Amino acid sequence: MKKIRWCGILQRIAFAYLVVALMEIFTKKKQTRELPPGWLSIYKLYSSQWLMGACILVIYLAVIYGTYVPHWQFTVNDRDSPDYGKVFTVECAVRGKLDPPCNAVGFIDREILGINHMYQHPAWKRSEACTENSPYEGPFRTSAPSWCKAPFEPEGILSSISAVLSTIVGVHFGHVLVYMRGHAARLKHWIVMGFALLILGLVLHFTHAIPLNKQLYTFSYVCVTSGAAALVFSSIYALVDIWGWKCVFQPLAWIGMNAMLVYVMAAEGIFAGFINGWYYNDPHNTLIYWIQKHIFIGVWHSQRVGILLYVIFAEILFWGVVAGIFHRLEIYWKL
Repeated sequence: MKKIRWCGILQRIAFAYLVVALMEIFTKKKQTRELPPGWLSIYKLYSSQWLMGACILVIYLAVIYGTYVPHWQFTVNDRDSPDYGKVFTVECAVRGKLDPPCNAVGFIDREILGINHMYQHPAWKRSEACTENSPYEGPFRTSAPSWCKAPFEPEGILSSISAVLSTIVGVHFGHVLVYMRGHAARLKHWIVMGFALLILGLVLHFTHAIPLNKQLYTFSYVCVTSGAAALVFSSIYALVDIWGWKCVFQPLAWIGMNAMLVYVMAAEGIFAGFINGWYYNDPHNTLIYWIQKHIFIGVWHSQRVGILLYVIFAEILFWGVVAGIFHRLEIYWKL
């Protein structure tokens, strides 16, 4: 219990869903069967939800830019690290910084959760300051700052509050599906909003106003991911619901029916870890490593393209087929 990790991706999803579900319940009386005329009418219908989202954004920005972050210390608790047990000091004494060592997100988690209850493996190890292989994993630079080895909670308190904004946008897309009857009206709304969010997020990032940062779940990250999701969702909606290409996307439907199984076995790496446990002579001589190197990366002579194709075919398509077999057998893993 002294070093249990309190946060995680499932906890973040549960928290965001709970907040938005309560908002949906409390605004149920204001909902109508027919949508009033006007392009902004759907926003007005759920104005209280957007007001709550604005309040969340203001609080997040105020805290992340207004909180003073003092110097802090940490002990390396990662047993796989050669620095296990060593104590390091990170010098900050700043306010409003979004860099890895001195941001308010990490400071709040250390103060409230406690550094022993955070993710103990280095969360910033892919940073350019930490490894020459950035943005990929690799050995630490000899001149790597101490914070490269520090614990950090990727699904912490402040970043999870910001994640509620993504859920509000997602529920709004669902409102469009419920209230707007025609395919053209739905697609127009989703595509316009998707491009608006995507452009806003990119402008915030490239003007250095609010950089994209998944670890901190910055507002620009919310905009870019929500906008991209809207465009992808619109494309799939057009292909499946309008053009009738249901068979092509059936594996995704099977994955959705057994989402918990796929998450635990694939996203958490349980299945890959089991397969990698069997190797010949060297830990790298595993089936998964051989497939990645010789079938994907080696053929395309590109690590980025190879890994992308590996994820599409050896991860998504593979688990789509597995989930389809489970669906055929009427086996579903649920809570």
